Amino acid sequence: MNLRESARVAADTIAERLAAPPDVRSLHHRQDWWPQSLAHGAVGVALLHIERARTGQGPWQRAHDWLACAAAEPAVGGADSHLYYGAPALAFALHAAADRPGRYARALNTLDQYVTPAIRDRLAGAHARMDRGEMPALAEFDAIRGLSGMGALLLHRDLHADVLREILTYLVRLTEPVKHHGELLPGWWSHLAPSGKTSPDYPEGHANNGVAHGIGGPLAVLSLAVRRGVTVDGHLGAITRILAWLDHWQQDSPTGPWWPYWITREQLRSGTTGPGPSRPSWCYGTAGFARAQQLAAMALKDPARQQAAEFALLRAMTDPGQLGATVDVSLCHGFAGLARITQLAAADAITPGLTECLPRLLAPITDHGPGALADSLLAPPGGGDIGLLEGAAGTALALHSFHTGTPSASGWDTCFLTN
Repeated sequence: MNLRESARVAADTIAERLAAPPDVRSLHHRQDWWPQSLAHGAVGVALLHIERARTGQGPWQRAHDWLACAAAEPAVGGADSHLYYGAPALAFALHAAADRPGRYARALNTLDQYVTPAIRDRLAGAHARMDRGEMPALAEFDAIRGLSGMGALLLHRDLHADVLREILTYLVRLTEPVKHHGELLPGWWSHLAPSGKTSPDYPEGHANNGVAHGIGGPLAVLSLAVRRGVTVDGHLGAITRILAWLDHWQQDSPTGPWWPYWITREQLRSGTTGPGPSRPSWCYGTAGFARAQQLAAMALKDPARQQAAEFALLRAMTDPGQLGATVDVSLCHGFAGLARITQLAAADAITPGLTECLPRLLAPITDHGPGALADSLLAPPGGGDIGLLEGAAGTALALHSFHTGTPSASGWDTCFLTN
């Protein structure tokens, strides 16, 4: 069986294990499974079955059943909602399932009554915070809980261009440097620790670089918006400012360029970072950084920068040390994420060699056989995460997308700001 066929069989096996919500519930998977969670719950599983149905690899009934499970309770809106939870997550999945005009239109219109006010409330709060000269929480702007994630939702839906432009205008302002106690800091410098909470280990906060929780998310949203033809005043300048920051903190090693996950005030003053490179994941590592910079280079029409980003990804994906630091198969920080990013980057690349990395990246997922893989992901006590971000649905989507070898039919990967 060749690699593409192995990927198909593994994806099929996981999809079968996740076929029906009642059966999955009865196995008592993760205790924190929330139906409206894209990260860990029913919305993420629905996305797997939506993509499979849209590519003719599975029945639509499974997608409908999981969407019904996700939407069984009133949608969570307001401050508790974000791209990965509540009304925005439901809207993301329903749009992915809308394979013909008008499908789910009524439900989407209803969800917009939650999502649009929530976005505008957050924007108003963010601008007021900046007017006061205060530092942001990561959840204000990041890809998982913040306005970058909401921007990804609006790019995915290709609607509400006025609200999207408001988010982009905010992100441009976020990149403008600010003074704090006489010290010049990037506008996204947070007073919090990387955990999103105050910590004595980060008494003066930090600047987060990651795609999931740092400035990599805004860079990706701004760059993807340019590629969709949506721009605002100062847009390209904001992309350039973020890239200048990443250029400044780029570290070079015998195994290729890498970027620290975050910068503390002490590191900012000394100009030094800790040892590296670290795990090359989507959420914080070189794979996420490199894809975001590749997207930025394409937005700026800068082939030299694009080649540099692709070179960084290629070196990371061929470095045994960095791959050895990857210990799971998830999309967030495992081999599924590395494979999907590399597949996407290869499709846009002007640098050869990325496609040839895929067998090495997929081997840790497919080598154990489809049944053993599904058991490791879904059989308690060793597994049990059904979801998209760190669980079985996300791994199956990466395998499915490798098997089909085409862009995602549903746009499922746009929630990662990689496409």
